[in-house]
Amino acid sequence: MAAALEDMVKAGLRGWTDRMAGTGLEERLRQVSRPENEYGVDPFGFSLDYTLSAVAPLLWMYRHYHRVKVTGIDRVPVGRVLLVSNHSGQLPVDGAMIGVAMLVEGTPPRAVRSMVERWVPTLPWVSTFMARVGQVVGTPDNCKRLLEADEAILVFPEGARGISKPWAKRYQLQEFGMGFLRLALETDTPVVPVGVVGAEEQAPALANLKPLARVLGFPAFPVTPTLLPVPLPSRYHILFGEPLRFTGRPDDDDGVLEQKVATVKGAIRELLERGLAERKSVYL
Repeated sequence: MAAALEDMVKAGLRGWTDRMAGTGLEERLRQVSRPENEYGVDPFGFSLDYTLSAVAPLLWMYRHYHRVKVTGIDRVPVGRVLLVSNHSGQLPVDGAMIGVAMLVEGTPPRAVRSMVERWVPTLPWVSTFMARVGQVVGTPDNCKRLLEADEAILVFPEGARGISKPWAKRYQLQEFGMGFLRLALETDTPVVPVGVVGAEEQAPALANLKPLARVLGFPAFPVTPTLLPVPLPSRYHILFGEPLRFTGRPDDDDGVLEQKVATVKGAIRELLERGLAERKSVYL
């Protein structure tokens, strides 16, 4: 009975995905090949079939709620690549919208693997869902294995510092970690800077209940205008920059690596400034 209900829900969601994406979706998705085992998942638990069912509500948000505009996605090279983006909005909707863009508008379509915080797998049900749709705990070993398999990896070097920052610091890039740069050097992977405009306004943080966050084991517990984890319908603009290639050793001194990280950070800042200058409305 439960299996039949699950199949019915899955079929309904897959049909919704097809209607949202348009008639060319099936042909595009045939280009997305996955190394699956007998259980229909890859070594990290990712299932393309599951993703194509689960993506329906995200695709609806992409097309009709956040009305995402994408610029420069043709700059993303084929093969292994690190997509490095700013992070904001209290909820990881920015990552989901980048993933949908790469799947339905990228050439070729790509299933992006996002690196998530270590605390995410501790959440009941959420951990299984994240694994099935391709999200992976952001350890260096996981990221290296995926890059060596020529995957497209999405990283947010600001981490929790970016997604949970207060409204007063909107569009101000926080400190970047250097792990992504070490991996880019070790695996000879191009870095594509990504700027996301619109996520800051989806859930402005009015306050951060740090004591409650510590009790729950969360990096932050923001108080937003809606008081609920529901994003406002801000308009998104996702801008992809030119690929950056770096040379050097991954074990170089921090001072050397910091200069390369600053180059990536500067490229993202320029994309944000461009996106903010071009937008005509936040919610309309």
